[in-house]
Amino acid sequence: MSGDFKWRHFRGEIILGAARWYCKYGISYRDLEEMMGERGVKVDHSTLFRWVQGYAPEIERRLRWAWRKACWRGSWRVDETYVKVKGRWTYLYRAVTSAGDTVDFYLSATRNAKAPTYAIAIRELKGEGKCPSDPEHRQVKYLNNVIEADHGKLKRLIKPTLGFKSLRTAYATIKGFEVMLALRKNQARPWCLQPGATGEIRLIERSFNLGPGVIAELVEHLDTQMIGQAA
Repeated sequence: MSGDFKWRHFRGEIILGAARWYCKYGISYRDLEEMMGERGVKVDHSTLFRWVQGYAPEIERRLRWAWRKACWRGSWRVDETYVKVKGRWTYLYRAVTSAGDTVDFYLSATRNAKAPTYAIAIRELKGEGKCPSDPEHRQVKYLNNVIEADHGKLKRLIKPTLGFKSLRTAYATIKGFEVMLALRKNQARPWCLQPGATGEIRLIERSFNLGPGVIAELVEHLDTQMIGQAA
């Protein structure tokens, strides 16, 4: 078993599968507990919560190279939406491409009093050499239709949580939601060796050193295709 799951009572594939389901399908922990039970896995909803808190942000971190790689060129849409944490609204800043692919996100308890501050931030980044000299900042409301629609997809995942208890747990969970949204948009498709959910599952598992390595999996996939064609 991978060292990431040492001392756990369940296999890494089961833990990652549960975290993936929760972050992808917008369900409650009690619903997930019932779904796992129907598949013969008896696990309490509080344990599922700990799995998501521990592994969802780790999935996002380990797959950033895959789902963000194709997002650096072209135009972006940047906007904020609101997430309730412990009864108070917090600010989730999100960026997507003109095609709707996720670029990045950031959760903050406060909003900058000088908002909108994007022009200031761009100018400072240019001065520090961290941003190309030619980006154009356009403040046109209709251009944000793409990201506002994407906010809706995220809010559907957040709704079953019934509010977060702390900023830390909110951000950990949202990282899982965001990475699964990116995968559903096929942003990591070039690195999925198999089609559909199977390729997505194996991409996540490989990032935790579970199952066959990329070469072995590719050979196995090609062998399966050849057998299918021969039949």
